[in-house]
Amino acid sequence: QVQVVESGGGLVQAGGSLRLSCAASGRTFSSYAMGWFRQAPGNEREFVAAITRSGGRTSYADSVKGRFTISRDNAKNTVYLQMNSLKPEDTAVYYCAAVDTFYGGTYRSAYDYWGQGTQVTVSS
Repeated sequence: QVQVVESGGGLVQAGGSLRLSCAASGRTFSSYAMGWFRQAPGNEREFVAAITRSGGRTSYADSVKGRFTISRDNAKNTVYLQMNSLKPEDTAVYYCAAVDTFYGGTYRSAYDYWGQGTQVTVSS
């Protein structure tokens, strides 16, 4: 198993930036594909970004493409989500997820391990 813990959330003005981190412990981090999802109040949890176990392939939701960047450092057992040009509609709890495969994809049901989430609030 792997445990994941998110950090880096907070309050930021529209147009600002934040970098979320997800630290993993447990089995070999490089065995896991990783993903970021988010959930706003009253909404379902939605896909944000995903990265393969090697970091060689990434994918993004259309709503964040060109503004967010997912990356990973397997030596530090950490995956990141760099968020730029933030908008009020990006306000949500952001979750990190892991699955023991090459690439997890965009469906939340594909991921087996989840963190507790970190709140991101973007003010207008």
